[in-house]
Amino acid sequence: MSTADEGPRPAGSAATGSDRRPAGTAAADRDRRRTSSAAAAAGAQIQRLRRQRGMSQAELARRTGLSKATLSQLEAGMGNPTIDTLDAVAVALAVPLTDLLTRAGDPGVVHLPATAAAGDGPTRELLRRISGGHSLEIWRLRLPPETAVDGVPHAPGTTEHLLLASGHLVAGPADDPRGLEPGDMLAFAGDAPHCYRTGDLPADVTVVIASPVAG
Repeated sequence: MSTADEGPRPAGSAATGSDRRPAGTAAADRDRRRTSSAAAAAGAQIQRLRRQRGMSQAELARRTGLSKATLSQLEAGMGNPTIDTLDAVAVALAVPLTDLLTRAGDPGVVHLPATAAAGDGPTRELLRRISGGHSLEIWRLRLPPETAVDGVPHAPGTTEHLLLASGHLVAGPADDPRGLEPGDMLAFAGDAPHCYRTGDLPADVTVVIASPVAG
């Protein structure tokens, strides 16, 4: 039996009873936070890709064999989906599984200025990676001097990529056009108003249009 007043515990003495947190609790909390973060990222990607394809939750649920309630929870970032579940969703959306696990938001306009080539051998440079689930069109666009063209918005989720071969070009979103020099690359949302303008020089540009595969 303890006395009525044991006095203060000496500094550095071990905690007892309710003072001691169960071992592993902090690590478990971290794991839960990581799981929640990953589930939220996957849910956001599923919702974004589904909407890009004009697909309803009911239709995606039908294609995956999941209930609509389960799919709704996935898109809300709730629960802890298995790899098999995510794989079924990826197949239904026609994208690689890794696309659902990538925390990728809209990067906005991407402008990569030209770089100098190495003088002693080939120079390879990755300009842009396009994820799965897209159909690609490659166009060559040649504009004479003093020409202005308004681009017609493409399907939702479409991205345009421009690689200027020669001349000078002002192009991109109608509210945020960029000036391009030979060798520059520009990527921007093609589902919004956009434009192409030349000045005193003609422009020769390669256009790659990446559109989500329809559901």
